[in-house]
Amino acid sequence: MARNVLRVRRNSTKNNKLDLEFKNAENIIFAHESEKEFAKILDFYRIKWEYEPKTFTLEWDEKDIPLISLTPDFYLAELDLYIELTTLNQKLVTKKNRKIKKIRELYPEINIKLFYKKDYNSLLFKYLNK
Repeated sequence: MARNVLRVRRNSTKNNKLDLEFKNAENIIFAHESEKEFAKILDFYRIKWEYEPKTFTLEWDEKDIPLISLTPDFYLAELDLYIELTTLNQKLVTKKNRKIKKIRELYPEINIKLFYKKDYNSLLFKYLNK
């Protein structure tokens, strides 16, 4: 069931304030090393970012309690772009693709990109060879 009301929760417990000139990946606790490496790439290119700033609810039960949600890994404010990485486990790609599709249906104004393992590896290779 599509909702007319935007269902987004701001994750205020993360230390990811955009008012700083540039983030430093060393000062953030990431869920996975690949996220830290991605943040270092963003730092290298001086791209402002936030780590897991918002959670988007995708499904609710009959009592309007969230059942399924997605918290994209990064938000690039200057590009108005959310990025979700899929480097942890390729088996999760199908599940994440479904969630990205659902975000696009429920929140059409949200710009989100799914980075597959090959995308991430390509970026990492370019970064390491600079």
